[in-house]
Amino acid sequence: MAANWIERITGSFEDKKRWRRYKARKEQFPPSYRTAIDGLERYFMYAGSIVKGDVLMQMLEDLADLIERAAVDGTPIRDIVGEDPVEFADTFIRNYSDGQWINKERKRLTDTINQAADDDA
Repeated sequence: MAANWIERITGSFEDKKRWRRYKARKEQFPPSYRTAIDGLERYFMYAGSIVKGDVLMQMLEDLADLIERAAVDGTPIRDIVGEDPVEFADTFIRNYSDGQWINKERKRLTDTINQAADDDA
């Protein structure tokens, strides 16, 4: 009972455990891959607008899978992200759009306009 109350305030304990595992995992990457994932992670935090912890963690874990596989295979960073890392990051983020706060606002706007249109009729 107390755990549920605490999780409402602090967030999911499981997400916090996943975050720690993710951070420990990426520390094992070779330096250039770690630098790349750190940069992508930072961009995702600012540009991703993902507010659901489980969606954010899934996105970061998927990114870690991609970078880890590339490191094992010796795939250069440029071959992963291409010439435009922002385009790569934005495309990657779009796969996790259900966790973005903007979707809630888009729904709210659509519902409001629909209500206004119904009131006009």
